[in-house]
Amino acid sequence: MATNQKLGARGEELAVRHLEDIGLEVIERNWRHRSGELDIIARDGETVVFVEVKTRSGIGYGTPAEAVTYTKQTRIRGLALRWLSLQQGPWVQIRFDVIAIVVGRHEEPVITHVRAAF
Repeated sequence: MATNQKLGARGEELAVRHLEDIGLEVIERNWRHRSGELDIIARDGETVVFVEVKTRSGIGYGTPAEAVTYTKQTRIRGLALRWLSLQQGPWVQIRFDVIAIVVGRHEEPVITHVRAAF
């Protein structure tokens, strides 16, 4: 596995642990469709939460959250609509969160959870 893939996988593990720690139920990970992938789909009460996870080893090229561009947000919205269309139950609400993680070499990871990011 390439270094970037390892970093991304570690970030997703940290994000899942964070979400579970704050009481969300993770219902899917890495849901794939021909037009892309949803990192994490979780349930927060009656709200389905689509979570984009961005992990960086530093902020030299900007923060992880800055990598979730308008174009990326649009793609995630479209994927979310596709996922919802394949589900049985009506969802009361949906939300799009971003979890930005900076993993330093000798430090604890810094996790920033932006609820309703877009």
